[in-house]
Amino acid sequence: MTKLQSSFTRAGFAHIVIIFFGVIMLYPVIWLIFASFKEGAVIFSDPRLIPREWVFHNYAHGWRGIGIVSFTTFFRNSFIISGLSVLFNVIFCSLTAYAFARLKFPGKKIWFAIMMITLMLPAHVTTIPRFIMFNTFGWVNTFLPLVVPRLFATEAFFIFLLVQFIRGIPKELDESAYIDGYGKLGIYLRIIIPLSVPALVTTMLFTFLWSWDDFFNQLLYLLSPRNLTVPLGLRLFIDADGIANWGPMFAMSVVSLVPSFVLFFTLQKYFVQGISTTGIKG
Repeated sequence: MTKLQSSFTRAGFAHIVIIFFGVIMLYPVIWLIFASFKEGAVIFSDPRLIPREWVFHNYAHGWRGIGIVSFTTFFRNSFIISGLSVLFNVIFCSLTAYAFARLKFPGKKIWFAIMMITLMLPAHVTTIPRFIMFNTFGWVNTFLPLVVPRLFATEAFFIFLLVQFIRGIPKELDESAYIDGYGKLGIYLRIIIPLSVPALVTTMLFTFLWSWDDFFNQLLYLLSPRNLTVPLGLRLFIDADGIANWGPMFAMSVVSLVPSFVLFFTLQKYFVQGISTTGIKG
């Protein structure tokens, strides 16, 4: 009985510590949510977390955006870019990973090493060359520079993650599929894809979050108001003099978090499984 009580005590203490640090980590988000229901003039002057007077018009004013373009357009643009990025990354990174993990072709190890080297290459090194190239193509102020590169499996991190996961799938399944008459594409579609769902969900989540929250690349390539995304739309609440309309901006910041939270908590089980089971085999 003493051992049981000791076990419960340790478990209870561990949960208290986890909850304490969890609240500390979530406090900025909690503060943002409550601040979105305050008048802009008192957001930083009132130290209270809970608003003295609840204000709901921040959400209505914020959704109207800059008047010419509302946040409906910004959200639609963000969903288009993020959705296409997820689709292309899942398809083409998984195809590339399947080739590296299962197929034999000349220079396989060399190409894999080159791909891994690109992980250490800072993204800012290629910013100017990419802009010059896309400007030459006439793609500036379109979604193409943000989406088309995904068609060529340029995300080495996801390829590596999927390669490690696919290597953990028994090759005997491939041999059984060969006996049943399936070719390489059939094995990819009927064996690799169904068994790689956790890693694919991880790829999908990271791609969506990185695309949804991307500010720098969208600022670089999207110019007209009707092409702007949510991060750029939030920036419009700060005028040229540095004066911000804090209430509507915080309200739209809260709304912008909803898709990420919904997607993460919906697919959390697969995400954790994908992270924990990759990298087992070298």
